Amino acid sequence: MATSPDDEATVIIRTVGALGRIELNKPKAINALSTDMVQTIDAALRQWQTDTQVAAVLITGRGERGLCAGGDIKAIHRDISEGTNAENMTFWADEYAMNHAIAEYPKPYVAILDGITMGGGVGVSVHGSHRLVTETTKIGMPETGIGLFPDVGGTYLLAQLPSEVGMYMGLTGEPVGAGAAIAYGLADTYIDRDRIPELIEALEAEAFAVDTVIARFAEEPPENELSVAEGWIAACFSADSVVEIIDRLRRHPNEDAQKTADLLETKSPRSLAVTYEMIRTAKDMKLEEVLERDLRAATEIGKRPDLVEGIRAQVIDKDRNPQWDPPTLAGITEDEIRAILDTEQERTVFS
Repeated sequence: MATSPDDEATVIIRTVGALGRIELNKPKAINALSTDMVQTIDAALRQWQTDTQVAAVLITGRGERGLCAGGDIKAIHRDISEGTNAENMTFWADEYAMNHAIAEYPKPYVAILDGITMGGGVGVSVHGSHRLVTETTKIGMPETGIGLFPDVGGTYLLAQLPSEVGMYMGLTGEPVGAGAAIAYGLADTYIDRDRIPELIEALEAEAFAVDTVIARFAEEPPENELSVAEGWIAACFSADSVVEIIDRLRRHPNEDAQKTADLLETKSPRSLAVTYEMIRTAKDMKLEEVLERDLRAATEIGKRPDLVEGIRAQVIDKDRNPQWDPPTLAGITEDEIRAILDTEQERTVFS
């Protein structure tokens, strides 16, 4: 493994002492993941897995804005607009295989979730064994706002959260900070952002003692910012459908609950219905089963109009005014949801 990084690379791979370093290096795009980046990370993980000279792995993101904002959705838009989903299928299959490798990694996998960590950024971090957050951390799965769903095994993670917080996060796309992330099990340790360089230096020097090093830098996390909202979240997001969730939010006396109903009605109705079903059922599934379903569902939902329209509205034209088709949940049928989630295809994540 090369030990001198190429600063022009989108992912910088190197070893320092016994620490394998992965640095995402697209700071202007908040380190958004592309197929080549995913493949580079996966190759490094495979090599280090059997390398007795590498004791642990650390993933960080360059720049001040965040670890990773997700996948390169402009590339996803381009592939669909050009009339094919072939590149997207390659990206998703490779990404989901990498997510599983991180979750099953036999060595400590340390992720510093500083700043924005969303979508695919969750996939390269929260599945790891050691998840460190800071005062700037924002963890979220905002896919219902672009016509997709919380992929990268996101529904598996969200399904484990208590008090219906996972359903709330998955449907609304709202991020959480360090306090809630630790309280609900999306992260393990709170550190001061200013001490990240010192922490990395310590990990590089003592990669065989990851737990000891992290313990030296750990601080008391902030309060769970969602604790005051847990009551209405649990009461409303435990409903048997998205339609009923919105109805409960509308009737709830809490003003934030009513604002959340407004927020849900800006999201793709198809994405809301699919996401609801995926989170509801993921709790009884294994991660590898969820990732296989993610690939089927992503491929299938890419054939429908909302994904390309959602990306157009958010990052291409940036008018923030997507025209969903259908425009309301009334136009989404159970047959369509089943078709998206149960589609058979030859390619799998683990082929």
